Amino acid sequence: MRLSLTSFLFAALSLLATLPARAQWAAVARLQRQGALVSALAVDLATGRVIEQFNPDRRLTPASLTKLATAAEALQEWPPNEQFQTRLLSMQPIRGGVLRGNLVLAGAGDPSLDDRSLWELAAEARGAGLHQVTGALVVDPLPFGTVACGNHDRCAALMRSDNAYNAPLSAIGVDFGTWCVRVVPTRPWANARVGGCGVTHLPIKVIGHIRTVARGARQTFWVERRTQDGEDALAIGGDVPMGDGQRVYRAMSDPARGTGLLLREALREIGVRVAGPVRVHFQPLPAHAFLLARVDGLLVREQLWRMLQYSNNYIADVLTLDMGAVTQPHETLASASRLLSDFVAGTEYGDPPDLGPPPLYSGSGLTTDNRLSANDLVRLLIHEYHDTRRFPAFYAGLVAPHDAPFLFLRQGDAAWLNRVALKTGTLNNPRSVCGIAGYLRKRDGGWIAFAAIVNGGPRWRHVPLYQAIGAERSDIEALARRY
Repeated sequence: MRLSLTSFLFAALSLLATLPARAQWAAVARLQRQGALVSALAVDLATGRVIEQFNPDRRLTPASLTKLATAAEALQEWPPNEQFQTRLLSMQPIRGGVLRGNLVLAGAGDPSLDDRSLWELAAEARGAGLHQVTGALVVDPLPFGTVACGNHDRCAALMRSDNAYNAPLSAIGVDFGTWCVRVVPTRPWANARVGGCGVTHLPIKVIGHIRTVARGARQTFWVERRTQDGEDALAIGGDVPMGDGQRVYRAMSDPARGTGLLLREALREIGVRVAGPVRVHFQPLPAHAFLLARVDGLLVREQLWRMLQYSNNYIADVLTLDMGAVTQPHETLASASRLLSDFVAGTEYGDPPDLGPPPLYSGSGLTTDNRLSANDLVRLLIHEYHDTRRFPAFYAGLVAPHDAPFLFLRQGDAAWLNRVALKTGTLNNPRSVCGIAGYLRKRDGGWIAFAAIVNGGPRWRHVPLYQAIGAERSDIEALARRY
């Protein structure tokens, strides 16, 4: 009996000696046991040592975590203070206030172009003495021309949209390729005023009306952009309570043409008449063109900050097309995104598995066929950390949970709220996605790079967001307690 018990205790102690001191990524591991798909990794940046890992090489849908690759590659392509310049040009000089010929709006792939930019162009042209254009307003969507819609949401938006996020991509698109609509209550039971945000009159048809109702009454108004025979129109209806005016944004079917229409209206309202129509035409501009006006977009670092902080899909995908166009214009977002795949595959850390470049088909992550692993993301984070010239602009785009715009991040202990800077990625369909990637500042001043992705699996297609982010946060908090 004693011999048997001694043998049992020796065997048990031997088994315990072979087990890890603590479970690795324990909270997300529990989600996998329930049916989720998980990839997670944490690495000490001072030593390169793997602190914790769990399926680190499993490539999953990353959603907006893809934007980390977009930001890193953009900083490889341009300095942080680079600006995209949109110009207003003519082929003939202005004589007596008249331009005999076409006025050309030349894009530059600026995702930050807005209605204020159009007014600045119009005012500069007016200040240059322009009063009348006998020809058309030609929109030249440099540098990449027309791009195929690419995914279901953007393709559906070619005919109608009641959202802003699904705007088709263009090298020239105002307000992220949307119609900005201002709804202003008037008096109870009278029609509200419906116009543009940057112009008094929208340059497209408005069908229907929105009724003003008493303050505190239920708001039911709706706005939908519909397109027929290439012409956008807004269908509207419902009630708006008395109070301040409201802005809504609806995707344009053709952002380049829509931008041209808005510019022509801004020119009209400032006193410049364009006799001809708006045409979109992609061609190299002649060297002898006359510059009438120009406007600089936001600095690249500011574009990246907005893209990462607010997970702006339009900025991410337009920048991806801009980067692709440096060598040659791409007809699809997927082909332009190959440079992101190659960039991630080229980052050096440790001994990466021989899996080839990760499949990336968009810079935004809106494409659900994108795939990244925790190892892919952590290698990218390590690469950026060691790039001293670009790291400040890259790190500035990440958010500390304490200051996050989303409530689901502003929960947790003090270390999570204040010692972490990260990017999130979430999707709901066709399966849930919740991912985080970023840096944890150690108590001794060192750094840890981490990434964790939780996807819905065949047995559990939709992992609730609060459970996925809660598990990821719990594991990061455990790391922070140790370091």
